[in-house]
Amino acid sequence: MLIEIPQLLSAEEITSVRDIIERADWIDGRATAGELASRAKRNAQVPEDSPQARQAGDIILRALGRNALFNSAALPLRVLPPLFNRYDTGMFFDAHVDGAVRSAPGLGTRMRADLSSTLFLTAPEDYDGGELIIEDSYGVHAVKLAAGSMVLYPAGSLHRVSEITRGARLSSFFWTQSMIKDEGLRTTLYDLDRGIVDLRKSVASDAQGILLLTGVYHNLLRRWAEL
Repeated sequence: MLIEIPQLLSAEEITSVRDIIERADWIDGRATAGELASRAKRNAQVPEDSPQARQAGDIILRALGRNALFNSAALPLRVLPPLFNRYDTGMFFDAHVDGAVRSAPGLGTRMRADLSSTLFLTAPEDYDGGELIIEDSYGVHAVKLAAGSMVLYPAGSLHRVSEITRGARLSSFFWTQSMIKDEGLRTTLYDLDRGIVDLRKSVASDAQGILLLTGVYHNLLRRWAEL
């Protein structure tokens, strides 16, 4: 399931995040990659333990908390602190799959990475190339969204970032552990929730059918959730 989340950040939040991370001391992105990924990765990154990463990441985490689409699609249990990267002209990230288990910095705990997120921080007209290319069972998808918009996709998907040929692309990326480990079950709950929300637009929210479907949703979530 690939979900585009438009305008996760407001214009003011985009400006704040960019101002914060542009003051950071950027490092070679390969410093935080595994052996295989480091061979494919050519970008710059804000150190994950830097105060700028934490400050900018808090803005994004607050935006995620209030976003109904993210919470419906991801059913998040844990979200790793957002990281930040920059692709300048000539930079790219070849095809790879994200690691299944991630460490939470400073907490000494680990979490399962079910979902990957890329939040675009640069307007698409300001750079050429830099598409996020995601392969799944439905084909190949090239994603290049407006600044402040985000794409959510399975962390096990093969994906890459095409080479930048003009300008630079700033983005945030992070991983989510869902309460629902199975992607198929998670998609079923998302579709059911979306259907209920759509019905409420044309049917009274206290209608018997709406109440029954809402009960089905929560009982399935109760049955499938891992906390």
